[in-house]
Amino acid sequence: MAWLGVSMPFRSLLLLTALLLALPAQGQTPAPAPAPAPAGQGQATPPPRRPPQPARPPRPATPPPPVAAPAPTPATPPPLVVEPGKGSVTGLQIPRFAALRSNEVNLRVGPSTSHPAEWTYRRRELPVEIVSEFQQWRQIRDMDGTVGWVHSATLTGRRTFVVKAGETLMRRRPEADATPVARLMPGVVGRIRACAAGAAWCEVQAGEYRGFVVRSAIWGLAADENVGG
Repeated sequence: MAWLGVSMPFRSLLLLTALLLALPAQGQTPAPAPAPAPAGQGQATPPPRRPPQPARPPRPATPPPPVAAPAPTPATPPPLVVEPGKGSVTGLQIPRFAALRSNEVNLRVGPSTSHPAEWTYRRRELPVEIVSEFQQWRQIRDMDGTVGWVHSATLTGRRTFVVKAGETLMRRRPEADATPVARLMPGVVGRIRACAAGAAWCEVQAGEYRGFVVRSAIWGLAADENVGG
């Protein structure tokens, strides 16, 4: 090799230098071998395996929406009474006259509040004719022939009249030539004070006026009925 031609002292110096370079520096110790890093430090570790989950039970089928119960069938009213008789509830004469108790009375198509109101009367003491009974309901007919049902609480037994078509004179006495007391227009409502069966004149009161009117000019009593006698 190339160093074979060098003198011995120089060879000794080279050997000593090589030895010194091979020794660790003074005050230093060899670095220990790195210890394996604990799990989770310095190295990636696989995530823990999740335990197997139990199978999820199938979702129950959505129940169908509830079906609304059908509305109760309204009570069937009895047919219109056309022959005289007795009321099935009160035992009173059928047909008979009565009057509206208030200024607002609903006339319904059937004997219950579930039946629609086809008309509303707004005339207190208007006379009506009761033609049938069903529980707490009364089937009535008015002067125009309209028929329907009202609750019995909306009626009163007070006897009243309504003037038919045409102006009617109220007279001081039941005579055609008696002094006029008042002129009653069609639709005027008043009270019947007395009217004998078959009599041509009836004693009545309309507002503050009292006198006699021709029986045929008013509606609210039967032709052969005795009122107040």
